[in-house]
Amino acid sequence: MDISSIKAAVRDVPDFPKPGILFKDITPILADPGLFKAVVDLFAARLKPMQVQKIAAIDARGFLFGGAVADRLGVGLVPIRKKGKLPYKTYDASYDLEYGSATLSVHQDAVRKGERVALVDDLLATGGTAAAAASLIEKAGGKVVELVFLIELAFLKGREKLKGRDIFAPLVF
Repeated sequence: MDISSIKAAVRDVPDFPKPGILFKDITPILADPGLFKAVVDLFAARLKPMQVQKIAAIDARGFLFGGAVADRLGVGLVPIRKKGKLPYKTYDASYDLEYGSATLSVHQDAVRKGERVALVDDLLATGGTAAAAASLIEKAGGKVVELVFLIELAFLKGREKLKGRDIFAPLVF
């Protein structure tokens, strides 16, 4: 499947979650089994040579791709969730995003020291969420080998917040 087919399926939703935000909606991709498979195939093919041992996925849309990629690669899944949603001992990191602030958590035993981890989410915006998530993986002992996003909103300059990190985002808006 051609990457342009995936890009064409991304739906713009103006003024969500608040006025002035143009939300990039991936649900049409999720609803189409061919497009969803194409994204998972793309991510898995990208990450397989890196010999990742875990996929860390960011709450909530990152779970959709992250779980499928972890399954495809035969590796474990590390959920990075909003504060208060994980039942065991956690590390927490607060960050700013384009329309507010939040705190993410990861279980303290989610990764073993030195494990190779790829971080998966649907979208790179300002980079705050990804930076916080990557710091959590490292605090737990993992080595973040790449940050993988379906979409990058280049005008928000999220890559600047993630300097020095390897980033893959096939759809740039």
